[in-house]
Amino acid sequence: MIITVSRQTGSLGEEIIALLGQKLGMPVITRKLVMNEWFPAIASKHELHMLNESPSYFLTDSSSGISFAQHLENLLKDFTADQDAIIFGMGAQIIYANDPDALHIKIMASRDVLIKRIIATHHLDRQDAERFLELTDRKHKRYISSIYGQDWADPALYDITLNTDMIGIDEAAALIFQMVEYRRNAIPADRLNTPNEESPAVDFKHPSEEEFARILDMHEIEWQYEPRTFPVKWDAEGNVIQAFSPDFYLPHFNTFIEITTMDQKYVSEKKKKVKLLKKLYPGTNINIVFKNDFNQLVKRFKLYD
Repeated sequence: MIITVSRQTGSLGEEIIALLGQKLGMPVITRKLVMNEWFPAIASKHELHMLNESPSYFLTDSSSGISFAQHLENLLKDFTADQDAIIFGMGAQIIYANDPDALHIKIMASRDVLIKRIIATHHLDRQDAERFLELTDRKHKRYISSIYGQDWADPALYDITLNTDMIGIDEAAALIFQMVEYRRNAIPADRLNTPNEESPAVDFKHPSEEEFARILDMHEIEWQYEPRTFPVKWDAEGNVIQAFSPDFYLPHFNTFIEITTMDQKYVSEKKKKVKLLKKLYPGTNINIVFKNDFNQLVKRFKLYD
């Protein structure tokens, strides 16, 4: 179980998660821990300073040739590969967006309540407290926007949002605890699609999709079949009138695959959908496998006689 937590300044998020970690016996991974204990092994003092000062610096390549953002993602996934954890901030709600074993939580409160709490905890007057709230939340949003091109405030990034205006620390922690316990009991371990040979039977819509799945299995590449549907068009009242479900998702590569082996007159339509999806959902990786590409793959691996 992986719990990702995002919070507004003054929302009691730190206190709630500290108590939740105790209740669940889970380690809490914070930005401070990562910067003080993990990153010194891969970043110089100057690089650590820049990482603390500028969110966009995470996109800079380290001496190993990959960005610090990719380093962070690798470190988090390595840590959670064989143990549960609560991850505080750092874009974890996006890093683990497609992980079926992750629970994404946002903790917030109304502006007036946030300001009153900041005044009490930081001994500021109201004007300074308002400025403090504006600056800190701006940094939260800037990190997600700079690294992942997404809006930190987007409710679709979270499974549940807790408003702590009228909910205390104990009650909020108890609510999340109950959700975790429910998921632990309700989700079987084999829900994760690794490896595919033991996954439940999939009802493919087209033979080419089944053949492509066999190619992935031959190379022991984890896949999920149509795990997500992206709304791409709405009517004037906000009702979804068109959606797009890519055929495959490859978790290891964070990439969606759309198979196109049908009549080529439909290819342009799929291209338009993919283009629209990328525009509406920035940062989503999706590739189309065309008829010729697919046939060459099938021929290469001799799936046909």
